[in-house]
Amino acid sequence: MQSSTSNFQVSISSGVPIYRQLMDQVRALVASGRLAEGDLLPSVRQLGQDLQINQMTVSKAYSLLERDGVVERVRGHGMRINQRLPKGTVKERQDELRSLLEQVAAQAYQLALTREQVLAALDPLLKERGNE
Repeated sequence: MQSSTSNFQVSISSGVPIYRQLMDQVRALVASGRLAEGDLLPSVRQLGQDLQINQMTVSKAYSLLERDGVVERVRGHGMRINQRLPKGTVKERQDELRSLLEQVAAQAYQLALTREQVLAALDPLLKERGNE
């Protein structure tokens, strides 16, 4: 199955390099089971166009994921999820999310946003992704 480019998004202002954001998103989609073994990632060209980022950035992310064994290059088809990574416990998945949440917390502090205001901003984003 071909993964949709709608599974991916980047934030230029996050402070995290875009290629890293893409790598983290692929890993998170695999960990959550939304990408399964054998699923194809969007093509470099399509993802670059849809996210309005340089195709070399997408290519760098895919190459590093290939190096790490998360995906494999399939001639004529693109990049495919190589092996199903263990879903892990909730604690393990929370730990994977921690560095991103630390950045959000730091930026929320700098913007003088309260806990409730941050959660109110996060809630619709989670609902858009089907997380109730």
